[in-house]
Amino acid sequence: MDPEAFLDIANQVVKLKMFPYFDIAHCTLCALSVREDLGSGAQQFSRKHPLACWLSYMLVVFAGGMVANGLLAEPILAPLKNTPQLVVATLVWYVIFYTPIDLGYKLAKFLPIKVAFSAMKEIYRCKKVYDGVTHAAKLYPNGYLIMIIIGTLKGNGAGFTRLMERLIRGVWTPTAMEFMQPSFNFSYTKASLVASIIFILDKKTELISAPHALVYFGIVIFFVYFKLSSILLGIHDPFVPFENLMCALFFGGIWDSLAKILGRGQLKEGEVKDAKKTN
Repeated sequence: MDPEAFLDIANQVVKLKMFPYFDIAHCTLCALSVREDLGSGAQQFSRKHPLACWLSYMLVVFAGGMVANGLLAEPILAPLKNTPQLVVATLVWYVIFYTPIDLGYKLAKFLPIKVAFSAMKEIYRCKKVYDGVTHAAKLYPNGYLIMIIIGTLKGNGAGFTRLMERLIRGVWTPTAMEFMQPSFNFSYTKASLVASIIFILDKKTELISAPHALVYFGIVIFFVYFKLSSILLGIHDPFVPFENLMCALFFGGIWDSLAKILGRGQLKEGEVKDAKKTN
């Protein structure tokens, strides 16, 4: 592709407006995650406890903004000030949970629709990560760790509110923390963390010489490819090989293996000595 045409496409992606279409995709997938977390009793629960169902769903939809605002000492409920977004989110919730013959849920689960919405949500995620890093940079210009944390939370805040989300529905799971019991969504937390670091390097250093639009577009492509690979190919966490290598090199993996080998050698020597004494 012509470099100028590619750069033009990248600029168009940067300028994309998220409302309402990307918000609809995001809300739809959030509703699906709530239904899947409820399991086989989702329909019965939604009929019996509609308010709890709606509140837990809203927490998933706006989790990133709420958690980030809480850490930045800003109003936690500020993400709910946008009335059109609230209306769209509520309509999506109603369609997924209450349409006749469960038509809304079945359509959302239809593979071509799910793939399209998943790709749109990853574009939405990239925008959220970038906005989080930019906002934190304004408040703490030299607080690189804060930028990484806020960008990561904006990208996958729902992974850190699962405990509260389930508590609203009357289920207490104290071990359902993203770091204690990593879920499938934990890979998106890691992807958001990597994206935050890249945005910081692009924004605060001279290490990345490419135009900002190309950096942004590259992260979008990474997010979309990552998501579609998990849906279509079953590749749920591409970071695992790198994590295993890092653990082996820097977090005791090699030394633990050596200790086991040496321990076995000493054990065998002891067994030989015992055999000689017996003879």
